[in-house]
Amino acid sequence: MAIEIERKFLVVGDGWRDQVEDEIRLVQGYLTEDARTTVRVRIRGETAYLTIKGATQGISRLEFEYPIPVADAETLLHELAVSPLIEKIRYRVRHGGHLWELDVFAGANAGLVLAELELETVDEVFARPDWLGAEVSDDPRYFNVNLAQWPYGNWS
Repeated sequence: MAIEIERKFLVVGDGWRDQVEDEIRLVQGYLTEDARTTVRVRIRGETAYLTIKGATQGISRLEFEYPIPVADAETLLHELAVSPLIEKIRYRVRHGGHLWELDVFAGANAGLVLAELELETVDEVFARPDWLGAEVSDDPRYFNVNLAQWPYGNWS
């Protein structure tokens, strides 16, 4: 069983950009979402995945991910996923012995920049980089599944 333990933060400034190790374009959409389960399709560069996630409990949840053909992912995204799709560039940055993923959103969520950190335990200690803003791990508005339904660009 796979358990994802993740904290999510707003990003302030561009101080992280000179520390980028790599970047990749992501396009993802949601096929279903309810209180217990989310089913996502993601194209990550030249690969695609089907991901099933359980309900969030604190900062952790069950997560299962399987590779699928890119052509299948494109069909699922354009025929079955909730619109708009989530579009973003993911940058990976190391800080204090941890690998951070910074998502710079495009499309309907343009202007939003989030940092995510996956942890081994819920109480794991980590160094806070200067570019780290407010924590939004518990704010459902910043869950990707909700950004697909209520895009950041429409917030007032």
